[in-house]
Formats: sequence, structure tokens, C-alpha cells
Amino acid sequence: MNFLARLFLSAIAVLLTDYLLDGVEVDGFIVALIVAVVLAILNAIVKPVLIILTIPITIVTLGIFLLVINAVIILLADAVIPGFEVDGFWWALLFGIIMSIINYLFSGNDKKRKNNR
Repeated sequence: MNFLARLFLSAIAVLLTDYLLDGVEVDGFIVALIVAVVLAILNAIVKPVLIILTIPITIVTLGIFLLVINAVIILLADAVIPGFEVDGFWWALLFGIIMSIINYLFSGNDKKRKNNR
């Protein structure tokens, strides 16, 4: 159940990010939900492989290259999902940063509740 709630909140974060950025287009809530699911799958399967393959450059850039990997994952989702458009690498990078901030804000209450138990 917790996973479904996080997917729903991620879909809302996709819609909020679409509202904030001109270079991102999402056709509706169902597409945003599909984007959240596809991003979760890509982050679980593709992202660890990319991280392992790019360990040297990630170390040299002190971890900032992980933002590039995140943007690539978003561009992969853009290529797969009709109704989800990102205008380029820089918009994907900004989309990833804003999505991370929004998801962090959404998950803030959940972490506070776990500490109080």
C-alpha cells in the first residue's frame, strides 16, 4: 500500500513539475501516473547499471554526474511514453531536480511519523 501511495504522490509531483516548467508536457493525470511507474521501473533496473558503469566519472565529479544519469533516465521515459514530452537534456535535468525536491517534500511527513513510533 505504501508503494501505491508513493506512486500516486510521484504522479502529482510530475503534474506539478509540468506546471512549473515550460519544456515539459504531460497530457493528464493518467499519463503522469504512467510516468511515475516507468520512472520507478527505470530507476530500479537501468539506473544501478548506469551508476556502476560510470563510477570513475562519478568519483571525479564528486557525484554530480548522478544528475546526468537521472536526466538520461527521464529522457528514456520520454522516449517510451506517449503524452510525456521533455524538450531536451537541460529540461530533463531541471525536471529531475524539481521532481526530487517535490518528492522529498511529500515524503517529509512520512519520515516524521516513523520517528515518532
